[in-house]
Amino acid sequence: MSKHYKADCLHFKGHIPCTPHKQHGYHCEDCVAYAPVSKRILIIKLGAIGDVIRTTPLVVKYKKLYPNCKITWLTWTPDILPAKEIDEILKWDMNSVLYAQQGTWDIAINLDKEKEAGALLKVLDAKEKYGYVLKDNEIQPANDLALHKFSTGMFDDVSKANTKSYLQEIFEICGFEHNGEPYLMDTHSDKGYKWNLPEGKKVIGLNTGCGGRWTTRLWSIDKWVELVNLIHQENPNAYVLLLGGEAEDERNKEIRDRTGAAYLGYFSLAEFINLVDQCHLVVTQVTMGMHITLALGKKIVLMNNIFNSHEFDLFGKGEIVSPNKECKCFYRGSCLDGTSCMEELPASKILTAINRHF
Repeated sequence: MSKHYKADCLHFKGHIPCTPHKQHGYHCEDCVAYAPVSKRILIIKLGAIGDVIRTTPLVVKYKKLYPNCKITWLTWTPDILPAKEIDEILKWDMNSVLYAQQGTWDIAINLDKEKEAGALLKVLDAKEKYGYVLKDNEIQPANDLALHKFSTGMFDDVSKANTKSYLQEIFEICGFEHNGEPYLMDTHSDKGYKWNLPEGKKVIGLNTGCGGRWTTRLWSIDKWVELVNLIHQENPNAYVLLLGGEAEDERNKEIRDRTGAAYLGYFSLAEFINLVDQCHLVVTQVTMGMHITLALGKKIVLMNNIFNSHEFDLFGKGEIVSPNKECKCFYRGSCLDGTSCMEELPASKILTAINRHF
């Protein structure tokens, strides 16, 4: 019986056999797969889902910079993260927080402004700390690297003047420059999902919702109906597929009934990701669907009104289209004019953008 183990190995689990042992029967003292951990890195990014997705390029950066680093991620939504690229994915709960507190980290990063996340970063045993931390009972930058991103979240005029993308900002928080590192996402292609989609046609996905927080982004049903009809008229090789969650179910059914567009219903997160992966191009507002589209490397037409367009890096896969009327409601959930400027975004303008990338 072996009395030797190597807890510093990237494959070591402790509570169960490691993968090299299960596959090849190796023991630690003579294991050819032994890979000592170079850095232990903790990322705290709780939510929302879209923000978790668009933080994953940091994993690509750290894996390249520190081969054999072990990355642990604390989040509210562990199912959205790719298990193949991230070594430990933990749901934020008492057990995971206790583990993080008692662990030893080379690098700890908190990219959330929730006080509980900042409180955790404050007490962690970490050689380097980045992001936001609890000081004097309030969330503040852990160091000057986080000051720019912190300021854009505090002051509208600073945010409007910002010319950095979200990825540039979070890489800057960690002391890096973003050089095109991509999002990471599991396509769930191994789950056996089957979609009744026609062969020989390119699928254009229309993600018709915008979530409940920033409803000033919402495009009316009549506008979506007009867009579907225009696509059908000008692109006979296009298959229009309505996308959304439970909140969009009724509006998608109405759009389907008025246009003949396909609508397959709403699904689990994994199924939704795999459905989006069937699309050639997606038209979406700034939502979780946008981040999933970018993570999957799909072409995109992004509808934006209330956010700084510099925030979004489309990786050369599409373009941003805004209303013809200037938006007055920067990061506001209700419209100052009573009627959202999104109604001044013509369906023909979206069609023109689609045709440039179709």
